Amino acid sequence: MQLPKFFHKLSSAYVRKWWFVVFVSLLFIVFGAVIFVFFSGWVKAFIQSEIVLRNGSHTFDWWRRPPVTPMMSIYVYNVTNADEFLNDGAKPKLQEVGPFVYREKWEKVNLRPHKNGTITFQQRKMYYFDAAASAGSEDDLVIVPNIPMLSATSQSKHAARFLRLAMASIMDILKIKPFVEVSIGQLLWGYEDPLLKLAKDVVPKEQKLPYEEFGLLYGKNGTSKDVVTIFTGRDDVTRYGLINRYNGNSQMKHWNTDECNSLEASDGSLFPPGLTKNSTVYVYEKDLCRRLPLVFQEEIDNAGCRGIKGYRFTPPINVFADIDSNPDNICFCPSGPPCAPNGLFNVSLCQYDSPIMISFPHFYLADPSFREAVEGISPPEKEKHQLYIDIQPEMGAALSARARVQINLAVSQVVDIKQVATFPDIIFPIMWFEEGIDSLPNEVLDLLYLATEVPPLVRVVLSYGLFALGVLLLLISLGCLVRSAGRQETLSLEASNHFAKPKPAANGNRKPMPQLPHSGGKPAQNGTTNHVKSGKDTMDALNPAFVEAPETGVAG
Repeated sequence: MQLPKFFHKLSSAYVRKWWFVVFVSLLFIVFGAVIFVFFSGWVKAFIQSEIVLRNGSHTFDWWRRPPVTPMMSIYVYNVTNADEFLNDGAKPKLQEVGPFVYREKWEKVNLRPHKNGTITFQQRKMYYFDAAASAGSEDDLVIVPNIPMLSATSQSKHAARFLRLAMASIMDILKIKPFVEVSIGQLLWGYEDPLLKLAKDVVPKEQKLPYEEFGLLYGKNGTSKDVVTIFTGRDDVTRYGLINRYNGNSQMKHWNTDECNSLEASDGSLFPPGLTKNSTVYVYEKDLCRRLPLVFQEEIDNAGCRGIKGYRFTPPINVFADIDSNPDNICFCPSGPPCAPNGLFNVSLCQYDSPIMISFPHFYLADPSFREAVEGISPPEKEKHQLYIDIQPEMGAALSARARVQINLAVSQVVDIKQVATFPDIIFPIMWFEEGIDSLPNEVLDLLYLATEVPPLVRVVLSYGLFALGVLLLLISLGCLVRSAGRQETLSLEASNHFAKPKPAANGNRKPMPQLPHSGGKPAQNGTTNHVKSGKDTMDALNPAFVEAPETGVAG
């Protein structure tokens, strides 16, 4: 009775081992499925917690002092036939000169974090002329419209006639002309203008302009006076990097609706993470007098960004459309029709009522008639004149950008002022510029790659690897269990054959059981003597099944 129990015990331990392997393989399969489903969410939550602007983090340091060198290229429209234009009514001939390139250094100063998850700062921008990358020097002379004078005359068009006549006399005394010859450096960074100097002495203090010289970039080389407050993303990551207040105001006050006055936009340095192709990104720039919407255009794979994929966001083609083409733009026309023409945007309300019109370079997306009104401006090209920002969607990090804007002067003819009596109503282009970055430094790209490109690969490797390993172990263990079950059944059958009763002989008589030999060859109790049999014969007589043991796999 001991032999079957031995085989049963051995078989039970063997089975328990493979059931444990089955359990482990199922765990691998479950873990693989969990990683496949939830790994991306875990990575997303980790990224969102790490990008929060808090002192000491990499994100904070890079935001405070961007490790990039933005470049600004400026192109000026030099007027080559000013006299013919004024005296003979000829079409203005323009010569695009440039680029005049400036390297920039950005830093956010006077930082003040707040308990409501916002931070206040002022932007410092320093510009350094790059002579090697420029097509000329800052001393190059150009002839351009006299913006202070033409702004004053255009504003006086609807004033009393005696005021216009008085203005004409003042301009005659000061020898002010509709066109001025200035250097590139003066046009950009400022020169003394006689009208502004006069206004400083006679205009009431509350109406004085905040500058004493005129320059298209006057006052921008240094720390801005504007105080900006943005969300750090601590409490709500969907508002990460968006403006909370600008100079203490939560909204602009120029336009007709809250939507158009909204300041809920990025300053261009940070964007909320988790952008999709259906997202609309807003950028606010004070000189644009509004927040600019940007929509998805295409996926990009910038070689300069180490293959990190991004989304290119650009303004909609109707962003500066007239109200007939885009009725939503009626809110940007507070005085009512006539509003800005197609492709132009009126920024006079935030430019001290100067008749400045913003467009894209070469009147890209604008009515072709504006370009055709002058000579010397080539047809616009999307690749050269489109504004765009390439953003890594999961992180909300700008990979590259090009802000391209053209400054135009909307001149109105005023016949009572003799100096501009022959100056027709015209949109006169002054200059255009592009500002931006081509790529990020390697240390930033490495972290972006680690945070965005590696996790999907890890997710696939871990999930599929665990799943495959689990399935393999499961198949092996189940196969072994099946074999073990078959072996145990065979052993059970052999044991039952061993202890089964012998069948009666055919003649109805029982076959006598063989007698075991006695030690020393002594005679049996019945007085007869039997020869001693070998051990094998004895085992064969006990159970014939052991003779067939090699076929069943049991040792004989």
